[in-house]
Amino acid sequence: MKIWSSLAIFFVIAVSGCADGAKLVQERANGGVVIYPFKGEVGAIAAASRKDALALMKEKCNDRYSILREGEARGRSRIASSVEGAQELVQERRWGIEFQCK
Repeated sequence: MKIWSSLAIFFVIAVSGCADGAKLVQERANGGVVIYPFKGEVGAIAAASRKDALALMKEKCNDRYSILREGEARGRSRIASSVEGAQELVQERRWGIEFQCK
């Protein structure tokens, strides 16, 4: 039974690591860096994931933080397969925010 619970925990961690959303990628005692995905036509500031990124910063800093800098972070490219068997290259863009707790 212990093996199954360990496998279940591993599976949850693995799946959550693949989820697209805001992530704290660099954590320091007094701040860090969060990144989140955005689409070019929407823009980084209007992206839905920005709210999640701001919530991560609020949680880390107890609602008191300053944004030091932000800008486009290194994204990733992946090959997506469609139903017909065709493949296309998908470019995923990311926005990064470096913040410091007050």
